[in-house]
Amino acid sequence: MEINQYIERAKAGDQSAFTFLLDRYWNEVYGFMLKRTENETDTDDITIETFAKAFDKIASYNPEFQFNTWLIAIAKNVHIDLLRKKKATLSLDITDSEDHQAYNVADTSLTAEDELIRKQNLASLLDCIKQLKPKYQEVIQLRYFQELSYQEIADELGEPLNNVKVKLLRAKNLLADIIRKR
Repeated sequence: MEINQYIERAKAGDQSAFTFLLDRYWNEVYGFMLKRTENETDTDDITIETFAKAFDKIASYNPEFQFNTWLIAIAKNVHIDLLRKKKATLSLDITDSEDHQAYNVADTSLTAEDELIRKQNLASLLDCIKQLKPKYQEVIQLRYFQELSYQEIADELGEPLNNVKVKLLRAKNLLADIIRKR
């Protein structure tokens, strides 16, 4: 089957076509972004976000252009967005003694009200997670509550690493939708 046929099947919502396209182009997008960022963590995040955006907007793909070119353009935009976010969150450099003084001044203990709010927020989050399909609940649990790496999750579930990354991204997006609707 040709790439265009997989793309058309993906446009129709065929999950196996999405998986094929992800497997086919993952290394190309990842390699391109790794050369630009020189940071594996950022590259992972950018590549995952690239495929998520591509699959969300696959109906807008113009077959006059190569699919990999379209993916690279999306990856470049995701990278630019990441750089903008990082630039907006840059902090001032402070010396160790200034840092130590700040910790001496700040009281980091939670008040009774803060602790109650934290518990209520956690209960609300867990309720939202329970609304996800079991396969998404599982990856959220493994990643954020057991703090496993992507590779450890893939090993635990017996799934390819790329599938785990996509499943986790979908789980986070679905969870965000559930939270927004509350």
